Amino acid sequence: MAETAEGFATYEDILDLPEHLVGEIIHGALITQPRPAPRHALASSSIGSDLLGPFQKGRGGPGGWWILDEPELHLGPHILVPDLAGWRRERLPGLPETAWFEMAPDWVCEVLSPGTARMDRADKLPIYALQGVGWCWLVDPDLRTLEVFQRQESGWLLLETLADDALVRAPPFAAITIELASLWA
Repeated sequence: MAETAEGFATYEDILDLPEHLVGEIIHGALITQPRPAPRHALASSSIGSDLLGPFQKGRGGPGGWWILDEPELHLGPHILVPDLAGWRRERLPGLPETAWFEMAPDWVCEVLSPGTARMDRADKLPIYALQGVGWCWLVDPDLRTLEVFQRQESGWLLLETLADDALVRAPPFAAITIELASLWA
């Protein structure tokens, strides 16, 4: 479950956290949570492995992307750590020298858990939209669903909700098919 510290948090607060906690700063508050549970990690790892070959390495797909697990994003006053994020190489030709990214990704994926779902939806999604992230996938291992969102001027548009063992061809990665069943334990 996420915990919030009182007052305005700083990056030093994140650096001071024990290794078993993930820290984010959202609207000035330090939010901490434990490392992902196994079902959460399986869903995230499976999506990443499906996307790496065709989109990062160009094997069986168009290439042209950086796809990373749990990158640290410094977006305005916020520090966020999505489960996965991707940048088109035309926007980000090389990786930064810092341990974080100041450029918003083109795509993020949040794997929901009971302790993070509300924050991922109510706090992080609006920040991602404001910072110009084009697509967001929300994966729920408990409900066995994938929600695909695309940013519009007015906010997020839900393009589709897929469940259980659906075959997925979803933007921005519609060039390949992902078997949703591979995400579930």
